[in-house]
Amino acid sequence: MKLKTHLKLDPTLCGEVVKLKEGYAKVRLVTTEVMAADERGLAHGGFTFGAADFAAMAAVNDENVVLVEATSRFLAPVVVGDVVEFEAQVTKKEGKRAWVDVKGSVEGKVVFEGSFTTYTPSRHILDRS
Repeated sequence: MKLKTHLKLDPTLCGEVVKLKEGYAKVRLVTTEVMAADERGLAHGGFTFGAADFAAMAAVNDENVVLVEATSRFLAPVVVGDVVEFEAQVTKKEGKRAWVDVKGSVEGKVVFEGSFTTYTPSRHILDRS
């Protein structure tokens, strides 16, 4: 299966899709020094959330998919050098909406859980005509 969405994202900031199938995606984020929030190497949660969001979009895998709502829980710190693997699974579809659960883990330990609601319009969200 080929990725159809979010093709311009920088994988060094948002992760890389390493597995993709209908309704499922796995994204791997290698955390780097540019993600550090402090001198001790705590990775800023925005990068964790961004990679989780990307995993959710990839699980839906439509070129027009957008995020409309998310809830997230940061369960453990992510530090520079960690490799976070996000698994995203579509749990429900209703019309143009899909609900996606995402878990992020470092070496088997869950560090992030989130629920993402997506919407897939018939055309790109920036098309105004």
